[in-house]
Amino acid sequence: MTSLEQLLVVQAHDTALDQLRHRRATLPERELISGATGVLRELEAPIAETRARRDAVHRDVKRLEDEAEAARDKAKAVDTTMYSGSVTSAKELQAMQADLEQIQHHQRTLEDRELEFMEIQELVDGELGVLDQQVAQAEAVITRARAVIAEQEAIIDAEIEAEETARSVTAAGVPADLLALYEKCRSANRGAGVAKLIGHTCQGCRLTIPASEVDRIRHAPEGAPASHCDNCGAILVPSV
Repeated sequence: MTSLEQLLVVQAHDTALDQLRHRRATLPERELISGATGVLRELEAPIAETRARRDAVHRDVKRLEDEAEAARDKAKAVDTTMYSGSVTSAKELQAMQADLEQIQHHQRTLEDRELEFMEIQELVDGELGVLDQQVAQAEAVITRARAVIAEQEAIIDAEIEAEETARSVTAAGVPADLLALYEKCRSANRGAGVAKLIGHTCQGCRLTIPASEVDRIRHAPEGAPASHCDNCGAILVPSV
């Protein structure tokens, strides 16, 4: 096998490595993670707003509960005093009865408002529950996708390691100056550093090479400088 033919094998390994690295970088699960992460970001604002409303309603329920409890205690104290026998004045008892009724009316008002806020609280808790469920679903997608990515990366990395080893073995048989030229061409051409010349066609860019140039390349003596495709710049290896 000539040095140029060995270079074609190196190119095959490099192409395989490019494809493997591209496959690794573009695993579909990465898009799933990106989408789910976007969902989580979009949920941050509504969750914060809903939690703020929930906390405010919880405070209102607690405040009304405490005020209603205080009203009950006050009503109980007035009622106890009225029936303790310590108050004998009819006028004073009548005033206390009126006070008791007012306190009990206020208590009922507080309890009604507490019920209203508890209903609101239940609705807000339901909204938050839906949002939390959406968060859990997005996080589950991310967890599953990461597991698949880890599994696929391990497989691809093993293939990359095998290709790199095979490439190193083949590249060791190519003269250093020719390998350096190949690397330069490959970098400039974004992947194709060497290509077969089949008939009059460069297999790197699929364009036709002039007949006179093809003839010169085919009859170049051993050790002559490498020939390049005028279009893509790849080193040309004439087919036998």
